[in-house]
Amino acid sequence: SLVVGFDAEYPPYGYKDESGEYVGLDLDLAAEVCERNGWTLEKKAINWDSKDMELNSGSVDCLWNGFTVTGRENDYTWSVPYVNNSIVFVVMDDSDIKSKEDLAGKNVVTQAASSALTALTSDKDNDENLALAASFAKLEEVPDYNTAFMNLESGAVDAIAVDIGVANYQLSSRQGMFRMLEEPLSKEQYAIGFKKGNDELCDIVNADLQKLADDGTVAELAEKYEIADMVTLKASDDADAKEDTEEASDDAAAEETSEDAE
Repeated sequence: SLVVGFDAEYPPYGYKDESGEYVGLDLDLAAEVCERNGWTLEKKAINWDSKDMELNSGSVDCLWNGFTVTGRENDYTWSVPYVNNSIVFVVMDDSDIKSKEDLAGKNVVTQAASSALTALTSDKDNDENLALAASFAKLEEVPDYNTAFMNLESGAVDAIAVDIGVANYQLSSRQGMFRMLEEPLSKEQYAIGFKKGNDELCDIVNADLQKLADDGTVAELAEKYEIADMVTLKASDDADAKEDTEEASDDAAAEETSEDAE
């Protein structure tokens, strides 16, 4: 079996649908990989805060859930990146906050142990974002983004720092309630994180991901979960497009490493 650790409150990558099933782009991809290998998929909802403990103890085989490589390059054995992600700010639609500058003196919330939190607190080549965070009245942490959106709706906070996929999901499911600031906090890439040194499993999953890109499954799921413009994993018979994507993502990765989160 393949035990996938994921955050159950992280649409469109992993979440509970109306029927109580755990679904999402990442879980659906994991199910496809398992089917190809004759494995049973075990979806293990974890507290994202304790993801390293879950992985290192062996209670999960990988972390597959909109997991950001940027800033964690050497902490895990990573699959190929498959999504380009941005961290954005979300406010109420009628809020007077129009730009990052307007967040000065405001209460901002994000998920504990998230890449948005890292983008606002990392002291590695991150002066601009640290200055931005210092301008807030308060930077709060909550266990999951559902709580963050409830806090925003209730007026307990003024803005959320969140991954764009999660933001788009919330914006489209609650039309007209929330609004995204145009300028992102940072840009980054998603990949699957395996325990450092677990190259064997990583190589199998990588090969299968490429096959799923080649047969159109990746594109189909990206459409289904409305993130087609963010998915970077392309079919290999479209070699030119793939090379362009890889070059762009290599450039982006190099840029992000040097100016993490512009």
